[in-house]
Amino acid sequence: MIYTAETLATLRRQGDPLADATVEELFAKGQVGEFNALMRWFGQSGQDLPSGLPGVARDYLSATRMPPEWVDWTIMENARLFFIDNNVHVSTALSFASMPACYSVPRVARLLSATHSLDYPSRRMAETGQFTVFLMRPDAFEAGGRFIPAAQKVRLLHAAIRYHLGRSGQWDETADGPPISQEDMIGGQMMFSIQVLDAMDRLGVHMTREGADAYYYAWRVVGAILGIEAAPPDLESARRYSDLYMTHNMGPSEEGARLTRQLIKLYEDAVPGTFFDPVVPGIIRYLIGDTTADWLGVPTSAWDNVVKAVPLVQGFLEDLEDRSPFGQWLLDRIGNVTTNLELSSLTRGRVMHYAIPEQLKAEYGLKPPRTERWTPPPITVEEVEGAV
Repeated sequence: MIYTAETLATLRRQGDPLADATVEELFAKGQVGEFNALMRWFGQSGQDLPSGLPGVARDYLSATRMPPEWVDWTIMENARLFFIDNNVHVSTALSFASMPACYSVPRVARLLSATHSLDYPSRRMAETGQFTVFLMRPDAFEAGGRFIPAAQKVRLLHAAIRYHLGRSGQWDETADGPPISQEDMIGGQMMFSIQVLDAMDRLGVHMTREGADAYYYAWRVVGAILGIEAAPPDLESARRYSDLYMTHNMGPSEEGARLTRQLIKLYEDAVPGTFFDPVVPGIIRYLIGDTTADWLGVPTSAWDNVVKAVPLVQGFLEDLEDRSPFGQWLLDRIGNVTTNLELSSLTRGRVMHYAIPEQLKAEYGLKPPRTERWTPPPITVEEVEGAV
């Protein structure tokens, strides 16, 4: 598919008709509080819907309870294996590349600031991580799985943001379209897929083309469940959309810089002392590049050069993992512990189940040595004049 500026402009005018209509009726009938109270106890696929649920909500939940018919479950299994093998790398990329990339789109940064969703960034990061773990569990789409109910709630949350901001006077819909438009929903999908893969490559993580394809495919499935109607069908198309979207929309903003400061402080506070504080902005700057980092006010330090050695160390560890079953087991265990410690710090000890399921390794066995490595292609669009 060929994406153009006109494509983006069209998508910018579109929201999510099903979720928007559901939320609008809930507010019109004063049923939002009742709905939220009942849905607090609805968290697993196959679970009976709460009695007393408003009819429009029941219709929405019934219509969105199943994944798309076109899902290839073999590819989804490959995506799960990719995630299990790379959970720490994915988490690092989400935190230090994907989130800052979101903030580099002024329209998105304004939305996040207007909704106050980053006043408690640890909660935001924990919820993002938990959502990804729900997706990558073996039972994600089966009875008892938690991903579908979580996605249904996120989709309604997006609709509620459109509802409130559209009536608040804080959002210029003439210029920016509805909040969380199809353009920005697909853009967000790119942040959690393409930007993650690119960041992992910059960190020196070894990936196969099959693994990269599968990881993007999983987020394409997520997009469909969240109401995205025109997601790029494959990695090449996603790359073209991502390049066009970022080139047309990236730029500096006060909100983006503020959100980035909050993110940096969050991770600096998670590590005792101050000696390693410059490492966080150093990693962000390395992963998103100097231009974007300058837009976001990411500070510079001598650690910026130290961080550039990360791919060398990571490459050594990746070679060890590829060649040694014991090395693979050891690094996977270290990754699992690190991920849990990170989430524990972000949630400040609050109970949150973030278990990386080890049974996937048992089911599929040790993977064979990698014989090829996927790397991102060059940018697919030229510099665009007048980019935000």
